[in-house]
Amino acid sequence: MQVGQHINKTSSAVRITHLPTNIVVACQSERSQIQNRETAMKMLKSKLLDLKDKEQKEKIEDLKGIQMDIAWGSQIRSYVFCPYTMVKDHRTNFEVGNVQAVMDGEIDSFMESYLKMKQ
Repeated sequence: MQVGQHINKTSSAVRITHLPTNIVVACQSERSQIQNRETAMKMLKSKLLDLKDKEQKEKIEDLKGIQMDIAWGSQIRSYVFCPYTMVKDHRTNFEVGNVQAVMDGEIDSFMESYLKMKQ
């Protein structure tokens, strides 16, 4: 130790624990405990926002369910207009011969067959 120099021995590190989630943040980069506390609170807020975003994304994924690619062969229904008429649901193998009625919105029979298959 050199004579005449002041050595700062003050401990200014801060550790904050968010009790509901058990997230812990610590900061000791600043010289002041107040500045370290402000920095630690910003870090904690950031981690809590990340956690909330992750939970929101998981909720959305659960609601969406399984999504298939939009590609050839992944369609759920086929519509044949010529030479004969037919609409076929590939999930349930349910077929209807009146394409125009389906095009006009009469799809109750398709919904019923899908619901029966799900049970």
